[in-house]
Amino acid sequence: MNPSSIGIVFDCDGTLLDSMCVWREMEAELARRANVALTEDDKDVLTTLTIPECGAFFHERFGLGASGKDVEDMVDEFMLGFYRTRVEARPGALAFVEALAGHGVRMAVASSSPQSYLQAGLERCGFAPYFDAIVSVDDVNASKREPAVWDRAREAMGTSRSSTWGMEDSVYAVRTLSKAGYRTLGIYDCDVSGTYEELAEACDHAVRAFDELDIEAFLSWNKD
Repeated sequence: MNPSSIGIVFDCDGTLLDSMCVWREMEAELARRANVALTEDDKDVLTTLTIPECGAFFHERFGLGASGKDVEDMVDEFMLGFYRTRVEARPGALAFVEALAGHGVRMAVASSSPQSYLQAGLERCGFAPYFDAIVSVDDVNASKREPAVWDRAREAMGTSRSSTWGMEDSVYAVRTLSKAGYRTLGIYDCDVSGTYEELAEACDHAVRAFDELDIEAFLSWNKD
């Protein structure tokens, strides 16, 4: 298969950027402000929520803020500071993206994070020039429990579902991709998103880190 007909849509947090820890920091900060302790079930639910859903969760469940939008504003203030000044790329991620670009593979990003976070973090870490599109779930009004965000990114690349990979660290997102007919490449980040064993079982291919990925091996997975 010609590399230019191959597409890969990257997740951002926990995949390209080493940022999953700050989402837990943010949730802990909101819990502190609400004077509550999050249960493991609460944390599992929060992993799958968009920012507006997170705002509604803390407002409706714990009474934080004057509204869900008020909680969203708290999240924005906390998170933008991180993406603008502290976030780092996962080791080896930029080198892999650069290698893909050198072979003509089309690339995009599909993320549950807002555009402002994505633009700040991807630009800070040097990724932004390589993508045909950077798409947030906010742009399609649908979470990653549906394939719309990946479809929008794929359409910008001009690739088919059968020749497009979704690279994700979250098991629930991989399951959405697989059901929709995408190929899947898992990269483990932490058990918050699913264990490595769960990820490997759900994906076509899975790795623990970018140094386990070889560009020639990846291209060989796309042979006709």
